[in-house]
Amino acid sequence: MPYPTHGGRHELGQNFLVDPAVIDLFTDLVGRTSGPVVEIGPGDGALTLPLSRTGRPLTAVELDPRHARRLARRVPGHVRVVAADVMRFRFPDRPFTVVGNLPFHLTTSVLRRLLDTGHWQSAVLLVQWEVARRRAGVGGASMLTAAWWPWFDFEVHARVPARAFRPMPSVDGGLLSMTRRSTPLVVGAREPYQEFVRHVFTGPGRGLREILERTGRLPGASVRDWLVAGRISPLALPKDVTAGQWASLWRAVEGGGRADGGEARAGRPGAGRWRSRR
Repeated sequence: MPYPTHGGRHELGQNFLVDPAVIDLFTDLVGRTSGPVVEIGPGDGALTLPLSRTGRPLTAVELDPRHARRLARRVPGHVRVVAADVMRFRFPDRPFTVVGNLPFHLTTSVLRRLLDTGHWQSAVLLVQWEVARRRAGVGGASMLTAAWWPWFDFEVHARVPARAFRPMPSVDGGLLSMTRRSTPLVVGAREPYQEFVRHVFTGPGRGLREILERTGRLPGASVRDWLVAGRISPLALPKDVTAGQWASLWRAVEGGGRADGGEARAGRPGAGRWRSRR
């Protein structure tokens, strides 16, 4: 099947998805979720139209008013097209699913907005490949992932080649899902935990043992106990710590230094995953 020749506006970072196989995989992943759908950046409707066939209520949020007007004329009645900036859009106050082919240059900003937004339960997003890998903790997690891991599970499903887009970007994309945990790995306020993660990622030291000791939040003996319980090298880096290990580390901090080896020993409970279906 030949690819369509239309493309997005360069100044808006628009790279439209045109590969039918990727669109099928995307819609299959969305089909595993439930509830109303909010789509970010629908463009010409490559995902909107297939998703509309499920009959689920769908709101498509499109920044470009030209595309919004054009798409509104093509969708059935249960689909609402809104010409708006997703960074200012008011999301529903009830459970919903987020989907979207995100502009690569805005990926981190949009992800931060979503992670700080309540009510949505699942998200299926097409983002830059390296961003998808880092968010899922493949090859090492980013500070953003570690900060939100106790509340969200991240999984990368497929690598999407640049040729699947028009116009063609300079890098590949990746299909990433984010799911809100029914039971968070960390109980209590997010801010203290997230500030601790920031201190660990930005703190000085050669490896986790030195970094953690220099935070002043744990005595040296407790740091060593936590590393031993989790079978973690003293020279490992913050990016190497899994979701369950971050949770056990935070419990040790809150518990005055008592190491919790249960989840740390388990290796990767709640960590991101990488599944290839290509």
